[in-house]
Amino acid sequence: MSTVILKIGGSVITEKDNVSSARKDDIDRISQEIASFKANSHDALIIVHGAGSFGHPQAMKWANAGFNAQGVYLTHTSVKALNSMVLDSLDRAGIRALPVHPLSSCLLENGRLVEFQLSQVKLMLDRGIVPVLHGDVVMDRALGAAVLSGDRIVPYLATAMGASKIGAGSNVEGVLDETGTAVKKITPVSFVDIKKHIQGSASTDVTGGMLGKVSELLELAKKGISSRIFNASRKGMVSKFLYGEDVGTLIADK
Repeated sequence: MSTVILKIGGSVITEKDNVSSARKDDIDRISQEIASFKANSHDALIIVHGAGSFGHPQAMKWANAGFNAQGVYLTHTSVKALNSMVLDSLDRAGIRALPVHPLSSCLLENGRLVEFQLSQVKLMLDRGIVPVLHGDVVMDRALGAAVLSGDRIVPYLATAMGASKIGAGSNVEGVLDETGTAVKKITPVSFVDIKKHIQGSASTDVTGGMLGKVSELLELAKKGISSRIFNASRKGMVSKFLYGEDVGTLIADK
């Protein structure tokens, strides 16, 4: 049984410039595309979604001063509300899915992910259940608490679970060059030249936007695990990725 990891960016499922505003039609569309794939595949699937306008505004408020218990609670409550919307949509589409909240299962040290309780995730997959994780605020040994983005969860999971297919759904066609055209492939070598053309995030974002996403996936590529960044805002693109089509930008070692 192969393991597929699908990351859906917060820019796809939320209005990133409007606090706590979900794109419910897009969430439902993606759920339907996932349900269609699951009905025709025996692959195990893990979903990770971004927080978008449900987590970043709260995190921006608290991160500079340092998270206290209230800051952790308010940020986590916000991202958990979006996670519940995603799970409700998956349930309506007929997908057996359960939440896995990083606050309760992960530990950071100076922002680096050092512990991840994966026994629950593995058991869910064994039982045919889809684990649904999300960007969250997480306890940190050095900082007290810090943001753990979905983009950093994906490489850790991919390595630990031996994932065979990793996709990051964004709201653009892939990684764009200086002309706005999607780059077909990025490697650690080509990244040196293209890096200056890759933007961070134009919205309120504490996770580094596209540049942060590419950087995380390049570290994964160095371990021999390729991934794709594609446009999940377009109908049918999630399906194309799941079925192995050549979509978006390939992030690979060579």
